Amino acid sequence: MNGKGSSNCENCVNYVYDDDSGCFVCMIDLDEDEMVRFIQGTNYSCPYFRLDDEYGVVRHQN
Repeated sequence: MNGKGSSNCENCVNYVYDDDSGCFVCMIDLDEDEMVRFIQGTNYSCPYFRLDDEYGVVRHQN
């Protein structure tokens, strides 16, 4: 987890495509306060953000 968090969901490992709904969704179950901050979008810094770095495993192996 990133110390500062982030609001760029597209780069988060928790933001995945859901075949049933046909769209991307966040796999984290945000509480009510977190959801309000996310929807308002005013300087929201997600505490659950983890960079979806698919090449991290390869770098770690070297």
